Amino acid sequence: MKHTNEKKQREAKINEKMNIVIVGHVDHGKSTIIGRLLSDTGTLPEGKLEVIRENCRINSKPFEYAFLLDALKDEQAQGITIDAARVFFKTKKRHYIILDAPGHIEFLRNMITGAARAEAALLVIDAGEGIQENSRRHGYMLSLLGITQVAVVINKMDLINFSEEKFNAIVSEYQNFLKEVKIDPKEFIPVSGMQGDNISNKSARMKWYAGNTVLEALDSFQKKKSLSELPFRMPVQDVYKFTGYGDSRRIIAGTIESGKVVVGDEIIFYPSGKKSTIKSFEAFNEPQSFAAEAGYATGFTLSEQIYITRGEVAAKKSEPPPRMTTRILVSIFWLGHHPMEKNREYFVKLGTTKASAVLEDIHRIVDASTLQYVSKSQIEKHDVGECILKFKKPVAFDVAEEIAPLGRFVIIDNFEISGGGIIRENLPDKQTWVRNIVQQRNSRWLKSKITCGERAEKYNQKAALLLLTGSSESELNNFAVNLEKSLFEDGKIVYYIGLESIASGLDADIDNAAIPAKNQKEHLRRLGEMIHIFLDAGMIVIAPIEGLTKDDIGLIEAMVNPDFIEVISFLDSAREKIDADLVFKQDDEFINVYARIKQVLRARGIIYSPW
Repeated sequence: MKHTNEKKQREAKINEKMNIVIVGHVDHGKSTIIGRLLSDTGTLPEGKLEVIRENCRINSKPFEYAFLLDALKDEQAQGITIDAARVFFKTKKRHYIILDAPGHIEFLRNMITGAARAEAALLVIDAGEGIQENSRRHGYMLSLLGITQVAVVINKMDLINFSEEKFNAIVSEYQNFLKEVKIDPKEFIPVSGMQGDNISNKSARMKWYAGNTVLEALDSFQKKKSLSELPFRMPVQDVYKFTGYGDSRRIIAGTIESGKVVVGDEIIFYPSGKKSTIKSFEAFNEPQSFAAEAGYATGFTLSEQIYITRGEVAAKKSEPPPRMTTRILVSIFWLGHHPMEKNREYFVKLGTTKASAVLEDIHRIVDASTLQYVSKSQIEKHDVGECILKFKKPVAFDVAEEIAPLGRFVIIDNFEISGGGIIRENLPDKQTWVRNIVQQRNSRWLKSKITCGERAEKYNQKAALLLLTGSSESELNNFAVNLEKSLFEDGKIVYYIGLESIASGLDADIDNAAIPAKNQKEHLRRLGEMIHIFLDAGMIVIAPIEGLTKDDIGLIEAMVNPDFIEVISFLDSAREKIDADLVFKQDDEFINVYARIKQVLRARGIIYSPW
């Protein structure tokens, strides 16, 4: 058994894989260096090199190792790499996937895409041209993506007669720059990609250089901690439901970004806070599995059927949860045709979540080539902005330095990916305090053996909160009790909660004269907890609150699933103020209002009977 385990460990080490991105200014020789690595390691298909040499001879073109990569005709015609090409080769130590990212400024979007999953980087600089604007910009982008293992390759040393003095001048200047963006390069390597100096073999023409070759530098990079060793995270991609032949399964599907899970693990979904236990893993035409880990696309069923939607993040109850808020501090690199402006709505794609957000504030704009701070009121193309994004509803995520896949995002503007970045920090919002209480409540909640679905089927209705607001407390209460009676007479399980009843009993210990604003929040929190219990029991709850604000609704939504809430307002302008689902006038006839409410409840699937 001991020998078997040792053999497996050796095989795993030999089959180790590493993603490397190679970046640099256009024409600085990235493709040439990769072509050399392919040729020198014997990775090319047999005869491939000879075919390209012959094609060059026939077309009277000088042979270049870059031609091994530039397979697309339009790439060869323009002489620039326009997409991130994946290149595979191996050494005695490990297998490599090298992403050849474009260097031209117009293709920075592709470069960021190519570098997103890299563990280390080669950054190429032309010895003749020296450090260009894009050389600095690419260095900053690597820092922005959290790639700190970097080797700088000073290429085309033959153009400066292999000068040690000029090499040292480039090293000194660029090292100072990288230090400012918190990158400590592993080494600077003088090479000639065209002639093969210091690519895989030591150069006889640069005996003054005693460091590693490019190939040795690659093998010296350290593998990052396996994603499987981090806390479990799986953004929900979809929920598949089966109804035929008595199959009632609901399969939660997605790709596991980090961690591992086994059958029997208790799972909490964020931001909803719903929890259940993994019952089984499901796959089409595959052997039965009892576990899954990072990198695997999988599907699993739950012991209790709970309503989950795309975009939620599954995490294990026994591990640290993801962060959750409506405000995040981010670093953004903007690529859009139009500037990113404050208070304009954008879509942020984070994991499988596509959430509406606005640019709340710009802390500073950084010129990526000089690292100088620039004062601007908007983020323009190729700018790097440190700023605050504010979402309409809470989102679940991790900061990039902890779990990178859940800490990176892209921004969509006018149906185009216009920017990307990483989450630096989660910021408190007005509901953070109550959200923390709710998380603790949900983690300790003792479940009934009766599921929400079973209650809905038995009661012929789904749980719902009808949140009423207006300018007259007495008229709101009068409408609420009539609404309760009408729904009850129509066979619904419904309950009206009057705030005065709560204030006189459950809230009797609160001194309203002490700190009114704080006490108002505590009133709402206690009301929310009571509503949560009634909704868990499958009831339709009616709660009238005079002068309801957006912040009040946000607090209640932090405690109660927003999908359960219908906001009904009797203020003509309330739709703009609080995003009410239904708006009526105070003097509207009850019979007409009730008919409209029933119509909406039927459309939402809250009430089933055809009345």
